[in-house]
Amino acid sequence: MAGLFGLASAPAAAQTTAVPTADNPFGLPESINILGPENPNERSATAVVNGFVITGTDVNQRVALVTSASNAEVTEEELNRLRVQVLRNLIDETLKIQAAEALEMPVTRAEINQTYNQLAAQNFGQEPEKMDEYLVSVGSSANALKRQIEGEIAWENLLRRNITPFVNVAAEEVNDVLARLEESRGTEEYRLGEIYLSATRENRESVLQNAERIMEQLRGGGSFVAYARQFSEATTAVVGGDLGFVRLGQLPPALATAARNLQPGQLVGPIEIPGGFSILYLIDKRQVLMADPRDAVLSLKQISISFDPGMEQAAAEAKVNEFGTFVQNLRGCADAEAAGARIGASVVSNDQIRARSLPEQLQGIILNLQIGQTTPAFGSVEEGVRVLMLCGREEPEQAGGPTFATVEQQIEQDRITKRAQRYLRDLRNDAYIEYN
Repeated sequence: MAGLFGLASAPAAAQTTAVPTADNPFGLPESINILGPENPNERSATAVVNGFVITGTDVNQRVALVTSASNAEVTEEELNRLRVQVLRNLIDETLKIQAAEALEMPVTRAEINQTYNQLAAQNFGQEPEKMDEYLVSVGSSANALKRQIEGEIAWENLLRRNITPFVNVAAEEVNDVLARLEESRGTEEYRLGEIYLSATRENRESVLQNAERIMEQLRGGGSFVAYARQFSEATTAVVGGDLGFVRLGQLPPALATAARNLQPGQLVGPIEIPGGFSILYLIDKRQVLMADPRDAVLSLKQISISFDPGMEQAAAEAKVNEFGTFVQNLRGCADAEAAGARIGASVVSNDQIRARSLPEQLQGIILNLQIGQTTPAFGSVEEGVRVLMLCGREEPEQAGGPTFATVEQQIEQDRITKRAQRYLRDLRNDAYIEYN
């Protein structure tokens, strides 16, 4: 027979009430049946790493850090998959922090707070306390971000002590690279962002699925820098996956082939390479040891017209045609100043504009203009119609090649990255991890 709240009646022995005593004033039985959560404030563990508990709350708050950087809507299914990857990252992060503590080099609270406050100042200016409010508003917390910061600093300290001192680069290696650079003068080099996920034969399929899901989020508007910081296993994760400028010959063949066909702003991946998978993002590209035309400093005049609210379409078109005719008849920058008097246009001058600071659509047009020529008209009735006139150009200086120290540092960093991956793999192998 169903009892109170639909529960089956307990055996008579279990219902026996103890006699109140001094030690048990409520007369509570020795064995009780909890009807709800034993502790509503306690979050069940998702994993225990060498005794350290990672809770579901830890995972959810870290997931919120990732999804807050994405404009795309994330489905519940995608969130569940993301939680799996985030749990792996939290486990690795915990192993790094524990390894640093074991070597008596724990990250101090002052170091963590300093980095946290710097991030807050960068994103919220003079009111860094607003970052605490923002993190809570997206479902995360200051503690979640500080834990990530602690893991990054701990890892940097471990690499600085256990790996960096034992990486050597010979002068002959650096000179060989510099010689090859000179031979490559004029060829293209690429500034790439990378998210690297290591894989073994056993977990290849699951890692590939994780990489494909990250690609879906990035294509949907996710921040590459945020995903690289959270998921990439390369040492460049702390700088958002930025590899800097590299030549295709410096990349594994599969990555070189993929990067060659990218335009700035494009993504490709996941790409299988020895040891795992990579996702590439092309930030920029330029020619080796050559000046970048986009670094030219331009003197420009902007000539623009505006439209009265409610102006009829025919009248607006007539005004645009009049503007176009006027611009075509200009004989140079001196004539531009007459635009205000003749057709009521506004003229604004600036002689310190870098070509690369202009919208990408305009950069190529401007760089192909001769002095005194104008761009095609652009804009709309709502925002106004305008042209830019080139009145002067200061060509960029010839680009110098990388220094000996720069090349040496890059080779060293590549070797540190490879050894760091092996170091983390060993920490995983030696760890005692319980999953719930």
